[in-house]
Amino acid sequence: MQRIAISNVQIVTEDSLISNGTVIVKDGKIQNVTTRNEALPSDIECIDGNGHLLIPGMIDLHIHGANGHDMMDGSVNSIYEVSKACAESGCTSFLATSVTSSLDKLLTMISNVKKAIGNEPGAQITGLHLEGPYLNPKRKGMQNEDFLRHPDLEEMEKILVHSGDLVKMVTIAPELPGGIELVKELKAKGIIVALAHSDATYEEAKAAFQLGASHVTHCFNGMRPIHHREPGLIIAAFEGDHVSLQAIVDGIHLHPAIVRLMHRMKGPEGVALITDALQAMGLGDGDYLFGGHQVKVENGVARLKDGTLASSTVKMNEALKKAVESGIPLWDAVMMATRTPADILGLKTKGRIAANADADLVLLDEKFNVKWTMICGKIGLSLKAQ
Repeated sequence: MQRIAISNVQIVTEDSLISNGTVIVKDGKIQNVTTRNEALPSDIECIDGNGHLLIPGMIDLHIHGANGHDMMDGSVNSIYEVSKACAESGCTSFLATSVTSSLDKLLTMISNVKKAIGNEPGAQITGLHLEGPYLNPKRKGMQNEDFLRHPDLEEMEKILVHSGDLVKMVTIAPELPGGIELVKELKAKGIIVALAHSDATYEEAKAAFQLGASHVTHCFNGMRPIHHREPGLIIAAFEGDHVSLQAIVDGIHLHPAIVRLMHRMKGPEGVALITDALQAMGLGDGDYLFGGHQVKVENGVARLKDGTLASSTVKMNEALKKAVESGIPLWDAVMMATRTPADILGLKTKGRIAANADADLVLLDEKFNVKWTMICGKIGLSLKAQ
């Protein structure tokens, strides 16, 4: 494969910007990163970055749908469409995320993800994130209460057998009967245990974190709030050095001061930007069916009829922009969208611009618009013309 040189770019590192940098790509991998203004071989394909930002491909740990497609709708094509939409927003890898449903519907979704992996037209699927069904009705948010149930080790084993090794993360409410047993079982299998849609007390959450839970899904949303006499799950997570947090930075789910607090408490290595997007991402206002509910999106905000927030419509590049606008340093915000989720998933060759890393790269202009997305050394034709 011919080598590619991406030059005249501002490369975002973990603590600074490299001005007028050059990245050499070969065979889907980053071969070299240089700041030297040296002549390039004549047989190398050159891409001029026009002084724009070059960042690693972003990784979304939590997305349900996009562009009118819901990955729980029983269609493989919907998963492909989400893959395309992710790539268009600078996301190069994602966890296909379920919502609470019947077992049959969940198994169908898993089957379709298995068919889609390896055939993605855009962003790559790195696994499954099961959000439910073992969640607390008191903090259900938009989750369908008709299908919420207590943790069931036998049912979970059926799910894991059906999915092979694809389940990377499971979100549960640990205070439910059987919750702690499930935490220990998932931990033993190497699956990330995330807590959310939970009314866990500080003590209950602390116990779950000590026994293997290590992540919080959409922190502050769908959980007992902080109180000075009952600090709850959030403070237990802040105190757990091994616990990482998801943040929906869309200007709606979290106040900018809370975004800054999460960053201050955990650092960029402990907070991952997510979209938690439903199928309205990329389409905008209108009426949608999501998780068995009618959802109305107005001014980009998705809500159920009773006013409950129902996921988000934010894209990864927009979340990155809003994080910076919230006061997070650029390189930290980029890390929260790239290196941090990669490390949470154990993806050692993604989320970074370094020799031998995967050539998953995104070129952004000064307004964080995606100029192009490169996945495994290839720029999508539909993106290159932007």
